[in-house]
Amino acid sequence: MTVRDRPPGATDRRGPSRPDPSSGPPAPPTGRSTELALLVLAAAITTASLVSVELDQQHELSPALGYLGLAYLALFAGAHLAVRRWAAYADPLILPCVALLTGIGLVMIHRLDLGAVADAFVAGDPAPSADAPRQLAWAAGAVILLVVVLWRVPDHRVLARYGYLFGLVGLVLLVLPGLLPASISEVNGAKLWIRVGPFSLQPGEFARIAIIVFAAAFLVEKRALFATAGRRVGRMELPRPRDLAPLLIAWLAAVGVLALEKELGASLLFFGIVLAMIYIATERISWVLIGLGFFVGSSVLADHLFAHVGVRVAVWADPTADFANTGYQLSEGLFGLAYGGMLGTGLGAGHPTLVPLANTDFIVAALGEELGLAGLSALLCVFLVLIGRGLRTATAARDPFSTLVAAGLSFSLALQVFIVVGGVTDLIPETGLTAPFLSYGGSSLLAEYIAVAVLLRISHQARKPLERPAAPSVPLAHAATVMSPRPDLPESHRTESR
Repeated sequence: MTVRDRPPGATDRRGPSRPDPSSGPPAPPTGRSTELALLVLAAAITTASLVSVELDQQHELSPALGYLGLAYLALFAGAHLAVRRWAAYADPLILPCVALLTGIGLVMIHRLDLGAVADAFVAGDPAPSADAPRQLAWAAGAVILLVVVLWRVPDHRVLARYGYLFGLVGLVLLVLPGLLPASISEVNGAKLWIRVGPFSLQPGEFARIAIIVFAAAFLVEKRALFATAGRRVGRMELPRPRDLAPLLIAWLAAVGVLALEKELGASLLFFGIVLAMIYIATERISWVLIGLGFFVGSSVLADHLFAHVGVRVAVWADPTADFANTGYQLSEGLFGLAYGGMLGTGLGAGHPTLVPLANTDFIVAALGEELGLAGLSALLCVFLVLIGRGLRTATAARDPFSTLVAAGLSFSLALQVFIVVGGVTDLIPETGLTAPFLSYGGSSLLAEYIAVAVLLRISHQARKPLERPAAPSVPLAHAATVMSPRPDLPESHRTESR
């Protein structure tokens, strides 16, 4: 006997029917306990690393260790609660990866502070001020920004309405330091800063996020044009010359940054992000080949036209040729990596203070010396997990704008890590970029946490179950029939039908 022929009152031996999982309110979020457990693990690793540094450097534990550790715990406990409150469905691996990278960077900055104090004592100089408390203050501001973005931007898709405004703001922030006097914008030969009294800001870090939002909004609006229009040459679809305007503008902006601000890394990062987003939006390899042609041509010209680019290329070709001058930083960084070997010297047991700017540009070399190839590889794996979860968020997003923003933010992080590690290891010319979440600096940390907040918001929207109306309480076969008049009948007919 089939279910349809079963007499009234008969029961189904298979038990009661299961409710439709697609109906009703969204299922409760999963993964928050995983996120909390991973945050506890990140806090344990950070605390143990701080203890190791203190014991190796001072042979005792100072009160500063307790302040740093407790503040770190409080910051990311608050971040976890904010994510649980406003982005409960977000990927549970993103925040722990960010917390671990931030903690390891704080550990190395604290270690370099202790090393600088020891060096000053040997030289008979006054002890320099510590950078770790300031970095912790910047981290606190970054976490507050993350919370504010999650709170005040309940739907990131509203940013697409202001795409052109973001593009204008991003362009202004990108070129503004190059137009200002060197007295308030130049540091170590690069004009990237805006300094007002004791405060300084690197606007290019925030320009990157604004340009990603603009590029995503613009490419969604013009996606069909870029993806279909063009001329076929062989097996490749070439875009029309007038459609190359966005790529040409990005290239000119990158060259302008290189010329005005004397910064190779920012120009390379900016152009690479725009090129990658165009390829993701169009899925046409011709855009990549044309962009690489622009890049190779401009690189050759920059080597001949800009002296600072020529110096970096010469140092890349032979770091020890001018060891006492231009090649000193890179050579010492390579010596430190070689000295660390496979397992490293141990936290606090190396000599990373011999490398100039070890807490900013060359913090990867300092970490490689004391953690070794194994420890540095583990850190790169954490970056790889974070980038992978960002790209997974991009593929799971439910609209093209979200896909492009998530992919742009993830590729930006991947490209920056490649440029930094490649420069420190002499794989490519050194550019002066700082390692994300690791290096000392407030502007980069604030901008990176804003990007993480946007990524968490997109992940929340992508992973949140769709809300569907609940199933009717009365089966459709037993529901009463309701008659309604045709809307096109005159009023008299409606009355008669009633």
